[in-house]
Amino acid sequence: MLLDVRSIDSFYEESHILHGVSLAVEKGEIVALLGRNGVGKSTTLKSIIGLVVPRSGEIFFKGLNVRGMPPYRIANLGVGYVPEDRRIFPRLTVRENLIIGMKPGRNKNEGNWTVEKVYEYFPGLKARDNQKGAYLSGGEQQMLTIARALMGDPEILLLDEPTEGLARKVVETLEQVITDIHSHGVAILLVEQNMRVVLRLAGRIYVMSKGSIVFHGTREELKGASEVRERYLEV
Repeated sequence: MLLDVRSIDSFYEESHILHGVSLAVEKGEIVALLGRNGVGKSTTLKSIIGLVVPRSGEIFFKGLNVRGMPPYRIANLGVGYVPEDRRIFPRLTVRENLIIGMKPGRNKNEGNWTVEKVYEYFPGLKARDNQKGAYLSGGEQQMLTIARALMGDPEILLLDEPTEGLARKVVETLEQVITDIHSHGVAILLVEQNMRVVLRLAGRIYVMSKGSIVFHGTREELKGASEVRERYLEV
């Protein structure tokens, strides 16, 4: 098991957000965490990467319990994180943003993902190599955030609402990018509200409501679970 989250409870101060959340991702999988706004999906990813430390439960990555580790250590183990709010560096160029994503001590021409390799997957970014981040469109910023995470050579990529607020054509391009990254051997844990996107990309799906997992199954099983879709999802 690449990632194994076991019964975590996470809080923001005294607000209990996650209630015994468990999920798992095998090597080479695309797994989705689906649910409406505000149910705890983003907190789950933040708990995995270490931005929120669960008060109970365990988080294993490649057999190592990472709960309580600082985010930079978890990232260095091979966990890439793409936050919902993108967080690019607006005053740096596209290339400079990418180089910042590399692991410490690594040469820009080393590893599975170099700047040139990333540009093969993101030709639009290559065309803006020397453009500052502030002048990119929303879709380009999203692509840059994903590309920067890849520069850390992750074994798993945590994607938080990557299609939110993007035009339909950009969403289609992003779906293809996610598929291409997956074909490169990177496992993906995808947090989404858009069920159509999830059904096209993910093999297994977890549905969350009010901080708890309320469904786990294949895309075919979710398609057949009309009660789950009507009660917990935007359909």
